[in-house]
Amino acid sequence: MNSSYSHSFLRHNQILLWLCVLSFFSVLNEMVLNVSLPDITNEFNQTPASTNWVNTAYILPFSIGTAVYGKLSDQLGIKKLLLFGIIVNCIGSMVGFIGHSFFPILIFARFIQGIGGAALPSMMMVVVARYIPQENRGKAFGLIGSIIALGEGMGPAIGGIIAQYIHWSFILLLPSVTIITVPFLMNILKKEEVMKESFDILGIVFMSVGIVSFMLFTTYYRIPFLMIGILFLLIFLKHITKTSTPFIDPSLGKNASFTIGVLCGGLIFGTVAGFISMIPYMMKDVHQLSTAVIGSGIIFPGTMSVIIFGYLGGILVDKRGVLFVFSIGTAFLSISFIVAAFLVEVSPWLMTILIIFVFGGLSFTKTVISTVVSKSLKQEEAGAGMSLLGFSSFLSEGTGIVVVGGLLSIHLLDRQFLPMYLKQSTYLYSNMLLLFAGTIIVSWLVTLNIYKRSYK
Repeated sequence: MNSSYSHSFLRHNQILLWLCVLSFFSVLNEMVLNVSLPDITNEFNQTPASTNWVNTAYILPFSIGTAVYGKLSDQLGIKKLLLFGIIVNCIGSMVGFIGHSFFPILIFARFIQGIGGAALPSMMMVVVARYIPQENRGKAFGLIGSIIALGEGMGPAIGGIIAQYIHWSFILLLPSVTIITVPFLMNILKKEEVMKESFDILGIVFMSVGIVSFMLFTTYYRIPFLMIGILFLLIFLKHITKTSTPFIDPSLGKNASFTIGVLCGGLIFGTVAGFISMIPYMMKDVHQLSTAVIGSGIIFPGTMSVIIFGYLGGILVDKRGVLFVFSIGTAFLSISFIVAAFLVEVSPWLMTILIIFVFGGLSFTKTVISTVVSKSLKQEEAGAGMSLLGFSSFLSEGTGIVVVGGLLSIHLLDRQFLPMYLKQSTYLYSNMLLLFAGTIIVSWLVTLNIYKRSYK
Protein backbone atom coordinates (compact mmCIF):
# COMPACT_ATOMS: atom_id res chain seq x y z
CA MET A 1 0.00 0.00 0.00
CA ASN A 2 2.73 2.40 1.01
CA SER A 3 4.82 1.30 -1.99
CA SER A 4 1.88 1.91 -4.35
CA TYR A 5 1.21 5.34 -2.79
CA SER A 6 4.90 6.30 -3.03
CA HIS A 7 5.04 5.24 -6.68
CA SER A 8 1.89 7.24 -7.50
CA PHE A 9 3.18 10.27 -5.58
CA LEU A 10 6.52 10.12 -7.41
CA ARG A 11 4.81 9.79 -10.78
CA HIS A 12 2.56 12.80 -10.15
CA ASN A 13 5.54 14.90 -9.10
CA GLN A 14 7.47 13.86 -12.20
CA ILE A 15 4.57 14.91 -14.41
CA LEU A 16 4.36 18.23 -12.59
CA LEU A 17 8.11 18.83 -12.89
CA TRP A 18 8.15 18.37 -16.66
CA LEU A 19 4.96 20.40 -17.07
CA CYS A 20 6.69 23.27 -15.24
CA VAL A 21 9.62 23.08 -17.69
CA LEU A 22 7.18 23.20 -20.61
CA SER A 23 5.19 26.05 -19.02
CA PHE A 24 8.25 28.24 -18.56
CA PHE A 25 9.61 27.87 -22.08
CA SER A 26 6.22 27.97 -23.83
CA VAL A 27 5.41 31.49 -22.56
CA LEU A 28 9.05 32.58 -22.81
CA ASN A 29 8.86 32.02 -26.56
CA GLU A 30 5.77 34.18 -27.06
CA MET A 31 7.34 37.63 -26.55
CA VAL A 32 11.04 36.94 -25.91
CA LEU A 33 12.03 38.41 -29.29
CA ASN A 34 10.03 41.59 -28.66
CA VAL A 35 12.99 43.62 -27.36
CA SER A 36 15.05 42.62 -30.42
CA LEU A 37 12.57 43.94 -33.00
CA PRO A 38 14.52 47.19 -33.66
CA ASP A 39 17.74 45.16 -34.07
CA ILE A 40 16.03 42.84 -36.55
CA THR A 41 14.56 45.85 -38.37
CA ASN A 42 18.03 47.36 -38.83
CA GLU A 43 19.73 44.07 -39.71
CA PHE A 44 17.29 43.26 -42.51
CA ASN A 45 16.54 46.87 -43.48
CA GLN A 46 12.83 46.25 -42.97
CA THR A 47 10.01 48.47 -41.75
CA PRO A 48 8.43 47.87 -38.30
CA ALA A 49 5.32 46.63 -40.13
CA SER A 50 7.29 43.74 -41.64
CA THR A 51 9.49 43.08 -38.60
CA ASN A 52 6.53 42.83 -36.22
CA TRP A 53 5.53 39.70 -38.13
CA VAL A 54 8.34 38.01 -36.17
CA ASN A 55 5.90 38.10 -33.25
CA THR A 56 2.67 37.85 -35.23
CA ALA A 57 3.87 34.81 -37.21
CA TYR A 58 4.13 33.02 -33.87
CA ILE A 59 0.97 34.36 -32.19
CA LEU A 60 -1.35 33.78 -35.19
CA PRO A 61 -0.98 29.97 -35.44
CA PHE A 62 -0.64 29.88 -31.65
CA SER A 63 -4.09 31.46 -31.20
CA ILE A 64 -5.80 29.27 -33.81
CA GLY A 65 -3.89 26.17 -32.69
CA THR A 66 -4.89 26.61 -29.05
CA ALA A 67 -8.53 26.13 -30.05
CA VAL A 68 -7.76 23.39 -32.57
CA TYR A 69 -5.68 21.25 -30.18
CA GLY A 70 -8.39 21.47 -27.55
CA LYS A 71 -10.92 19.99 -30.00
CA LEU A 72 -8.47 17.34 -31.24
CA SER A 73 -7.46 16.08 -27.78
CA ASP A 74 -10.41 13.66 -27.54
CA GLN A 75 -9.80 12.34 -31.07
CA LEU A 76 -6.02 11.90 -31.07
CA GLY A 77 -5.12 11.83 -27.37
CA ILE A 78 -3.16 14.37 -25.34
CA LYS A 79 0.06 12.33 -25.35
CA LYS A 80 0.40 12.41 -29.15
CA LEU A 81 -0.56 16.07 -29.40
CA LEU A 82 1.74 17.17 -26.61
CA LEU A 83 4.74 15.32 -28.05
CA PHE A 84 3.87 16.60 -31.54
CA GLY A 85 3.79 20.16 -30.21
CA ILE A 86 7.14 19.86 -28.44
CA ILE A 87 8.90 18.35 -31.47
CA VAL A 88 7.43 20.82 -34.00
CA ASN A 89 8.30 23.73 -31.70
CA CYS A 90 11.91 22.52 -31.51
CA ILE A 91 12.08 22.01 -35.30
CA GLY A 92 10.91 25.60 -35.76
CA SER A 93 13.62 26.77 -33.35
CA MET A 94 16.38 24.99 -35.24
CA VAL A 95 15.10 26.17 -38.66
CA GLY A 96 14.97 29.74 -37.36
CA PHE A 97 18.45 29.65 -35.87
CA ILE A 98 20.07 28.03 -38.91
CA GLY A 99 18.27 30.28 -41.42
CA HIS A 100 18.07 33.46 -39.33
CA SER A 101 20.03 35.47 -41.91
CA PHE A 102 17.13 35.12 -44.38
CA PHE A 103 14.07 37.11 -43.30
CA PRO A 104 11.42 34.90 -45.00
CA ILE A 105 12.92 31.81 -43.33
CA LEU A 106 12.84 33.59 -39.97
CA ILE A 107 9.12 34.37 -40.39
CA PHE A 108 8.44 30.80 -41.56
CA ALA A 109 10.33 29.38 -38.55
CA ARG A 110 8.29 31.51 -36.14
CA PHE A 111 5.13 30.22 -37.83
CA ILE A 112 6.30 26.63 -37.28
CA GLN A 113 7.12 27.46 -33.66
CA GLY A 114 3.59 28.81 -33.20
CA ILE A 115 2.03 25.62 -34.58
CA GLY A 116 4.01 23.53 -32.11
CA GLY A 117 3.83 25.97 -29.20
CA ALA A 118 0.02 26.09 -29.34
CA ALA A 119 -0.19 22.49 -28.15
CA LEU A 120 1.64 23.17 -24.92
CA PRO A 121 -0.78 25.38 -22.88
CA SER A 122 -3.90 23.52 -24.04
CA MET A 123 -2.55 20.04 -23.42
CA MET A 124 -0.79 20.88 -20.13
CA MET A 125 -4.08 21.90 -18.52
CA VAL A 126 -5.69 18.66 -19.73
CA VAL A 127 -2.74 16.62 -18.36
CA VAL A 128 -3.19 18.18 -14.92
CA ALA A 129 -6.94 17.49 -15.01
CA ARG A 130 -6.43 13.83 -16.01
CA TYR A 131 -3.26 12.79 -14.18
CA ILE A 132 -3.11 14.84 -10.96
CA PRO A 133 -5.44 13.76 -8.10
CA GLN A 134 -8.35 16.14 -7.48
CA GLU A 135 -7.11 17.11 -4.01
CA ASN A 136 -3.79 18.30 -5.49
CA ARG A 137 -5.02 20.00 -8.66
CA GLY A 138 -5.39 23.42 -7.07
CA LYS A 139 -1.74 23.40 -6.03
CA ALA A 140 -0.71 22.06 -9.45
CA PHE A 141 -2.59 24.79 -11.33
CA GLY A 142 -1.23 27.39 -8.92
CA LEU A 143 2.35 26.19 -9.42
CA ILE A 144 2.04 26.13 -13.22
CA GLY A 145 0.41 29.58 -13.13
CA SER A 146 3.35 30.91 -11.11
CA ILE A 147 5.86 29.37 -13.53
CA ILE A 148 3.98 30.92 -16.47
CA ALA A 149 4.05 34.34 -14.78
CA LEU A 150 7.77 33.88 -14.11
CA GLY A 151 8.42 32.96 -17.76
CA GLU A 152 6.43 35.95 -19.01
CA GLY A 153 8.29 38.24 -16.62
CA MET A 154 11.77 36.98 -17.40
CA GLY A 155 11.25 36.80 -21.17
CA PRO A 156 12.17 40.43 -21.98
CA ALA A 157 15.18 40.40 -19.61
CA ILE A 158 16.56 37.10 -20.99
CA GLY A 159 15.89 38.14 -24.58
CA GLY A 160 17.51 41.55 -24.07
CA ILE A 161 20.68 40.13 -22.51
CA ILE A 162 21.13 37.45 -25.20
CA ALA A 163 20.52 39.96 -28.00
CA GLN A 164 22.89 42.55 -26.50
CA TYR A 165 25.83 40.30 -25.58
CA ILE A 166 25.55 37.39 -28.06
CA HIS A 167 23.05 37.80 -30.92
CA TRP A 168 19.26 37.84 -31.14
CA SER A 169 19.28 34.65 -33.26
CA PHE A 170 20.33 32.59 -30.21
CA ILE A 171 16.99 33.48 -28.59
CA LEU A 172 15.38 31.20 -31.15
CA LEU A 173 17.14 28.21 -29.59
CA LEU A 174 15.51 28.62 -26.15
CA PRO A 175 12.37 26.52 -26.89
CA SER A 176 14.57 23.60 -28.00
CA VAL A 177 15.33 22.97 -24.30
CA THR A 178 11.86 21.39 -24.05
CA ILE A 179 13.08 18.40 -26.11
CA ILE A 180 14.54 16.96 -22.89
CA THR A 181 10.98 16.37 -21.64
CA VAL A 182 10.03 14.02 -24.51
CA PRO A 183 11.51 10.71 -23.23
CA PHE A 184 10.14 11.31 -19.74
CA LEU A 185 6.64 12.24 -20.93
CA MET A 186 6.54 9.23 -23.28
CA ASN A 187 7.28 7.02 -20.30
CA ILE A 188 4.98 8.74 -17.80
CA LEU A 189 1.83 9.46 -19.85
CA LYS A 190 -0.53 6.57 -20.50
CA LYS A 191 -2.00 5.39 -23.78
CA GLU A 192 -5.51 6.81 -24.12
CA GLU A 193 -8.79 5.83 -25.67
CA VAL A 194 -9.79 8.18 -28.46
CA MET A 195 -13.14 9.08 -30.01
CA LYS A 196 -13.97 9.47 -33.68
CA GLU A 197 -15.65 12.80 -34.41
CA SER A 198 -15.91 15.10 -37.40
CA PHE A 199 -13.76 18.23 -37.44
CA ASP A 200 -14.44 21.54 -39.21
CA ILE A 201 -11.23 21.81 -41.23
CA LEU A 202 -12.91 23.91 -43.94
CA GLY A 203 -14.05 26.47 -41.37
CA ILE A 204 -10.52 26.80 -39.99
CA VAL A 205 -9.16 27.36 -43.52
CA PHE A 206 -11.75 30.06 -44.35
CA MET A 207 -11.17 31.86 -41.05
CA SER A 208 -7.37 31.64 -41.27
CA VAL A 209 -7.25 33.04 -44.82
CA GLY A 210 -9.53 35.90 -43.77
CA ILE A 211 -7.46 36.76 -40.68
CA VAL A 212 -4.10 36.56 -42.47
CA SER A 213 -5.40 38.73 -45.34
CA PHE A 214 -6.66 41.37 -42.93
CA MET A 215 -3.31 41.38 -41.10
CA LEU A 216 -1.48 41.75 -44.41
CA PHE A 217 -3.69 44.76 -45.13
CA THR A 218 -2.70 46.40 -41.84
CA THR A 219 0.94 45.69 -42.71
CA TYR A 220 1.06 47.00 -46.29
CA TYR A 221 -2.30 48.85 -46.59
CA ARG A 222 -3.14 47.27 -49.95
CA ILE A 223 -6.88 47.22 -50.68
CA PRO A 224 -6.88 43.72 -52.31
CA PHE A 225 -5.75 42.21 -48.99
CA LEU A 226 -8.67 43.91 -47.22
CA MET A 227 -11.18 42.71 -49.84
CA ILE A 228 -9.91 39.11 -49.66
CA GLY A 229 -10.01 39.24 -45.86
CA ILE A 230 -13.60 40.48 -45.74
CA LEU A 231 -14.70 37.96 -48.39
CA PHE A 232 -13.26 34.93 -46.58
CA LEU A 233 -14.54 36.05 -43.18
CA LEU A 234 -18.05 36.41 -44.67
CA ILE A 235 -17.70 32.93 -46.22
CA PHE A 236 -16.60 31.64 -42.80
CA LEU A 237 -19.62 33.20 -41.05
CA LYS A 238 -21.94 31.66 -43.65
CA HIS A 239 -20.17 28.30 -43.37
CA ILE A 240 -20.50 27.94 -39.58
CA THR A 241 -24.27 28.44 -39.80
CA LYS A 242 -24.56 25.53 -42.26
CA THR A 243 -22.18 22.87 -40.89
CA SER A 244 -23.20 20.49 -38.10
CA THR A 245 -19.90 20.76 -36.19
CA PRO A 246 -18.70 24.37 -36.65
CA PHE A 247 -15.25 25.47 -35.47
CA ILE A 248 -16.98 28.37 -33.67
CA ASP A 249 -20.54 27.96 -32.40
CA PRO A 250 -22.58 30.72 -34.15
CA SER A 251 -25.19 30.71 -31.36
CA LEU A 252 -22.64 32.40 -29.08
CA GLY A 253 -22.92 35.50 -31.29
CA LYS A 254 -26.54 35.94 -30.18
CA ASN A 255 -25.40 36.42 -26.58
CA ALA A 256 -24.84 40.21 -26.41
CA SER A 257 -23.06 40.15 -23.04
CA PHE A 258 -20.65 37.47 -24.22
CA THR A 259 -20.00 39.18 -27.57
CA ILE A 260 -19.33 42.62 -26.04
CA GLY A 261 -17.04 41.08 -23.41
CA VAL A 262 -15.00 39.26 -26.07
CA LEU A 263 -14.81 42.28 -28.42
CA CYS A 264 -13.98 44.89 -25.77
CA GLY A 265 -11.54 42.51 -24.10
CA GLY A 266 -9.92 41.93 -27.49
CA LEU A 267 -9.57 45.69 -28.07
CA ILE A 268 -7.86 46.13 -24.71
CA PHE A 269 -5.55 43.10 -25.03
CA GLY A 270 -4.63 44.04 -28.61
CA THR A 271 -3.90 47.64 -27.61
CA VAL A 272 -1.59 46.59 -24.77
CA ALA A 273 0.18 44.02 -26.95
CA GLY A 274 0.72 46.68 -29.60
CA PHE A 275 2.06 49.08 -26.98
CA ILE A 276 4.51 46.48 -25.67
CA SER A 277 5.75 45.83 -29.21
CA MET A 278 6.27 49.60 -29.66
CA ILE A 279 8.37 50.08 -26.49
CA PRO A 280 11.71 48.86 -27.96
CA TYR A 281 11.36 51.14 -31.01
CA MET A 282 10.38 54.09 -28.81
CA MET A 283 13.17 53.59 -26.29
CA LYS A 284 15.81 53.31 -29.03
CA ASP A 285 14.55 56.25 -31.09
CA VAL A 286 13.84 58.66 -28.23
CA HIS A 287 16.37 57.64 -25.55
CA GLN A 288 18.95 55.56 -27.48
CA LEU A 289 18.83 52.72 -24.93
CA SER A 290 20.52 49.36 -25.51
CA THR A 291 18.51 46.19 -26.07
CA ALA A 292 19.62 44.76 -22.70
CA VAL A 293 18.53 47.87 -20.79
CA ILE A 294 15.15 47.93 -22.58
CA GLY A 295 14.51 44.27 -21.67
CA SER A 296 15.84 44.28 -18.10
CA GLY A 297 15.30 47.88 -16.97
CA ILE A 298 12.24 49.10 -18.85
CA ILE A 299 9.97 46.09 -19.50
CA PHE A 300 11.03 43.50 -16.87
CA PRO A 301 9.64 45.31 -13.75
CA GLY A 302 6.25 45.62 -15.42
CA THR A 303 6.01 41.99 -16.49
CA MET A 304 6.93 40.80 -12.99
CA SER A 305 4.32 43.11 -11.41
CA VAL A 306 1.60 40.98 -13.05
CA ILE A 307 2.06 38.40 -10.29
CA ILE A 308 1.10 40.94 -7.60
CA PHE A 309 -1.65 42.65 -9.58
CA GLY A 310 -3.19 39.32 -10.59
CA TYR A 311 -3.56 38.30 -6.94
CA LEU A 312 -4.81 41.75 -5.93
CA GLY A 313 -7.33 41.84 -8.78
CA GLY A 314 -8.87 38.54 -7.70
CA ILE A 315 -9.34 39.83 -4.14
CA LEU A 316 -10.87 43.14 -5.31
CA VAL A 317 -13.33 41.39 -7.64
CA ASP A 318 -14.71 39.42 -4.68
CA LYS A 319 -14.83 42.49 -2.39
CA ARG A 320 -15.78 45.41 -4.67
CA GLY A 321 -17.22 43.79 -7.78
CA VAL A 322 -16.17 43.42 -11.39
CA LEU A 323 -17.13 46.89 -12.65
CA PHE A 324 -15.08 48.60 -9.94
CA VAL A 325 -12.00 46.51 -10.77
CA PHE A 326 -12.57 46.99 -14.51
CA SER A 327 -12.76 50.76 -14.05
CA ILE A 328 -9.56 50.76 -11.98
CA GLY A 329 -7.80 48.62 -14.58
CA THR A 330 -8.84 50.77 -17.55
CA ALA A 331 -7.93 53.91 -15.54
CA PHE A 332 -4.43 52.50 -14.98
CA LEU A 333 -4.12 51.87 -18.72
CA SER A 334 -5.57 55.11 -20.10
CA ILE A 335 -3.88 57.43 -17.58
CA SER A 336 -0.52 55.69 -18.10
CA PHE A 337 -0.81 56.13 -21.87
CA ILE A 338 -1.81 59.81 -21.55
CA VAL A 339 1.02 60.60 -19.11
CA ALA A 340 3.48 58.78 -21.39
CA ALA A 341 2.20 60.74 -24.41
CA PHE A 342 2.99 64.07 -22.74
CA LEU A 343 6.23 63.03 -21.03
CA VAL A 344 7.71 60.41 -23.36
CA GLU A 345 10.98 62.29 -23.84
CA VAL A 346 11.45 63.31 -20.18
CA SER A 347 13.08 60.13 -18.81
CA PRO A 348 13.14 56.46 -19.82
CA TRP A 349 12.73 55.47 -16.17
CA LEU A 350 9.38 57.22 -16.02
CA MET A 351 8.32 54.73 -18.69
CA THR A 352 9.42 51.89 -16.39
CA ILE A 353 6.95 53.10 -13.73
CA LEU A 354 4.17 53.61 -16.25
CA ILE A 355 4.67 50.13 -17.71
CA ILE A 356 4.15 48.66 -14.23
CA PHE A 357 0.71 50.32 -14.13
CA VAL A 358 0.00 49.23 -17.72
CA PHE A 359 0.61 45.59 -16.81
CA GLY A 360 -1.38 46.11 -13.61
CA GLY A 361 -4.30 47.48 -15.62
CA LEU A 362 -4.02 44.58 -18.07
CA SER A 363 -4.07 42.08 -15.21
CA PHE A 364 -7.18 43.69 -13.69
CA THR A 365 -9.07 43.84 -16.99
CA LYS A 366 -8.17 40.23 -17.88
CA THR A 367 -9.55 39.07 -14.54
CA VAL A 368 -12.79 41.00 -15.09
CA ILE A 369 -13.28 39.97 -18.73
CA SER A 370 -12.83 36.29 -17.83
CA THR A 371 -15.35 36.70 -14.98
CA VAL A 372 -18.09 38.54 -16.89
CA VAL A 373 -17.78 36.35 -19.97
CA SER A 374 -18.00 33.13 -17.94
CA LYS A 375 -21.09 34.45 -16.09
CA SER A 376 -22.79 35.35 -19.37
CA LEU A 377 -22.65 31.73 -20.54
CA LYS A 378 -25.02 28.87 -19.84
CA GLN A 379 -23.49 25.73 -18.37
CA GLU A 380 -23.62 23.88 -21.70
CA GLU A 381 -21.92 26.86 -23.44
CA ALA A 382 -19.09 27.30 -20.93
CA GLY A 383 -16.50 25.09 -22.65
CA ALA A 384 -16.96 26.50 -26.14
CA GLY A 385 -17.38 30.06 -24.88
CA MET A 386 -14.25 30.18 -22.72
CA SER A 387 -12.26 28.46 -25.46
CA LEU A 388 -13.40 31.18 -27.88
CA LEU A 389 -12.41 33.86 -25.37
CA GLY A 390 -8.90 32.42 -25.12
CA PHE A 391 -8.64 32.16 -28.89
CA SER A 392 -9.84 35.74 -29.44
CA SER A 393 -7.48 37.08 -26.76
CA PHE A 394 -4.39 35.59 -28.42
CA LEU A 395 -5.64 36.64 -31.86
CA SER A 396 -6.25 40.20 -30.66
CA GLU A 397 -2.69 40.41 -29.35
CA GLY A 398 -1.30 39.33 -32.71
CA THR A 399 -3.55 41.77 -34.54
CA GLY A 400 -2.56 44.62 -32.21
CA ILE A 401 1.12 43.99 -32.90
CA VAL A 402 0.56 44.03 -36.67
CA VAL A 403 -1.59 47.18 -36.59
CA VAL A 404 0.95 49.08 -34.48
CA GLY A 405 3.77 47.95 -36.77
CA GLY A 406 1.82 49.23 -39.77
CA LEU A 407 1.13 52.62 -38.15
CA LEU A 408 4.80 52.98 -37.20
CA SER A 409 5.79 52.33 -40.81
CA ILE A 410 3.40 54.56 -42.77
CA HIS A 411 3.86 57.57 -40.43
CA LEU A 412 0.18 58.47 -40.68
CA LEU A 413 0.34 59.82 -37.11
CA ASP A 414 3.76 61.43 -37.46
CA ARG A 415 2.44 64.97 -36.94
CA GLN A 416 2.96 67.58 -34.22
CA PHE A 417 -0.35 67.55 -32.35
CA LEU A 418 1.20 68.36 -28.95
CA PRO A 419 3.10 71.68 -29.34
CA MET A 420 5.37 71.33 -26.30
CA TYR A 421 7.56 68.78 -28.08
CA LEU A 422 10.73 69.94 -29.79
CA LYS A 423 12.01 66.57 -31.00
CA GLN A 424 10.38 65.28 -34.14
CA SER A 425 11.21 61.72 -33.06
CA THR A 426 8.59 61.97 -30.31
CA TYR A 427 5.63 63.02 -32.48
CA LEU A 428 4.73 59.56 -33.73
CA TYR A 429 5.04 57.78 -30.39
CA SER A 430 3.15 60.47 -28.50
CA ASN A 431 0.24 60.35 -30.92
CA MET A 432 0.22 56.54 -30.85
CA LEU A 433 -0.03 56.64 -27.05
CA LEU A 434 -3.00 59.03 -27.25
CA LEU A 435 -4.65 56.62 -29.72
CA PHE A 436 -4.09 53.76 -27.25
CA ALA A 437 -5.68 55.80 -24.45
CA GLY A 438 -8.71 56.63 -26.62
CA THR A 439 -9.21 52.95 -27.52
CA ILE A 440 -9.14 51.95 -23.84
CA ILE A 441 -11.61 54.66 -22.86
CA VAL A 442 -14.08 53.64 -25.60
CA SER A 443 -13.80 49.98 -24.52
CA TRP A 444 -14.43 50.99 -20.90
CA LEU A 445 -17.54 53.04 -21.78
CA VAL A 446 -19.06 50.30 -23.94
CA THR A 447 -18.39 47.55 -21.39
CA LEU A 448 -19.69 49.67 -18.50
CA ASN A 449 -22.88 50.47 -20.40
CA ILE A 450 -23.57 46.80 -21.21
CA TYR A 451 -22.81 45.31 -17.79
CA LYS A 452 -23.93 48.01 -15.34
CA ARG A 453 -27.47 46.60 -15.14
CA SER A 454 -26.22 43.08 -14.51
CA TYR A 455 -23.81 44.08 -11.72
CA LYS A 456 -25.71 46.73 -9.75
